[in-house]
Amino acid sequence: MDHMTKQPPALAFGGVAMYVDDVRAVLDFYRRAFGFETCYFDPEYEYGELAAGAAHLGVASHKLGRAVMPERYVPPARTCESFAFEIGLFTEDVTGAFARAVAEGAEVVTEPKTMPWGGTVAYVRAIDGTLVVNCTRPTS
Repeated sequence: MDHMTKQPPALAFGGVAMYVDDVRAVLDFYRRAFGFETCYFDPEYEYGELAAGAAHLGVASHKLGRAVMPERYVPPARTCESFAFEIGLFTEDVTGAFARAVAEGAEVVTEPKTMPWGGTVAYVRAIDGTLVVNCTRPTS
């Protein structure tokens, strides 16, 4: 077998991680606002993971970011109004999920609305500044 045609190792998406000011507060917010449970927390390294269905949502401190990427880590700008990415959460009750998140301290970005393809979406900014969309699953 030619080593140049070797297949890359199989990969599976495990989740995303975000870097925040207060890991414990963000873990607690995502638990209250979205119903995720903390499945891992390391107080020394200030890193936790939330069980979010088949994937995990990692929450890391800026201290950890500087430790693992000492020459390259730059904390995200909290004052920026634009978003580099969003966390998408599927639900059949977009209005209820949106209301719960807002009641727990999320900032309203877009009220629930039906899109031309029939899906419903609602956007909030979580307490750490991350854009979160509650939406119905696409049907096709």
